[in-house]
Amino acid sequence: MGDPAGIGPEIITKALADSSLNEICRPLIIGDAELLRKNAAALGLSLANVEIHDLKNVPDTVMPGIESADTGRASAQYIETAVELWRNSEIDAVATAPISKMALSLAGYAFPGHTEFLAELTNTREFAMSFFAENLRVVLLSTHISLRNAIDLVKKDQLVKLIKFSNATIAQLLKKEIKIAVAGLNPHASEGGMFGSEEADEIIPAIRECQNAGIDVHGPFSPDTIFLRGFRGEFDAVISCYHDQATIAVKSLSFGNSVNVTLGLPLIRASVDHGTAFDIAGKGIAEESSMKAAVRLAAELAQIS
Repeated sequence: MGDPAGIGPEIITKALADSSLNEICRPLIIGDAELLRKNAAALGLSLANVEIHDLKNVPDTVMPGIESADTGRASAQYIETAVELWRNSEIDAVATAPISKMALSLAGYAFPGHTEFLAELTNTREFAMSFFAENLRVVLLSTHISLRNAIDLVKKDQLVKLIKFSNATIAQLLKKEIKIAVAGLNPHASEGGMFGSEEADEIIPAIRECQNAGIDVHGPFSPDTIFLRGFRGEFDAVISCYHDQATIAVKSLSFGNSVNVTLGLPLIRASVDHGTAFDIAGKGIAEESSMKAAVRLAAELAQIS
C-alpha cells in the first residue's frame, strides 16, 4: 500500500476499480483495510470484491500528507509481509505504491527506498534500478547520490559489471536475446574527446570488453537522442550513467505509464514512477495510471518467467 499518509491508498483504490486488471491477475492488497475502505468511500468506489491482507497497522492519528514514524513503520511492514507471502508461494509478483524515505528513517529503518530494503530481505547482493516505459528499458549505473559522486562512478569495471548484469537479467525477464545501448556521460558522448575523457577512458573500453564476451552492446551514444531511439524500439535496453539522465528521459517520454523494476531480485517487483505526493494526499486528485502500469507489468513478467 505504500506510505499510508501518501497517495498510495488512493491510487491503489482507483487502479483496482479498473476491472481489466482482473483479466491478467488476481490482485491482493497488502495494507490497512479500514484506511483503504475510507479512501474508497471518499472516492465513491468499492473494494468489496478485492482481497486485502489486512495488517491493521495504521493508527487513527495518521493524517494524509503528514509523514511520521507510524507511517514509516506501516509501509515497512507491508514490504516485509510481501516478501513473506512470496516465500510461501502465496503471491507471484509485487507491485509497490510509493514510500517515504524520511518516514522509514523515523521508524528506524536505514534504507533509502524499496530497492535496498527488498534486496536486504531477499539476501540479494547484486541488483539494479531500472525503468520500463513501453519499448524503452533503462538501467541506472547509480541511483540516489549527488551528481558529483555519480560521475566518479563512471568507471570501466562498474560499467562492465552492469552491462553483463543487465544483459543477463533483462534477457531472462523478456525470454529473448537483447540488444543494449550505452549512453555517454558528456554532451554528444564527448564528441571525440572535445567535451570530456570519460567516454574514451572508461565507457568505450567497457563496451569493447563486453562485445568480446559476446554481448550485443553498442555506444556510447549521445545521451540527448539514445533514449528516444530506445523508446522507438531500436534497442531493448539503454544503460544510463546517472539517475536523472535516465529519469528525465523516461518521465518525459512516458510519464504515468513507466514502471520502476528492480533487477536482480529473486521475486518480480514493479513500482510506480513517482513519489508519495504528500501535497495532494487525501484530496482525491492523484493519477493512478502508473499504479495500473506497475500491476500490469508485474503480472506480465510473472506469466512469462
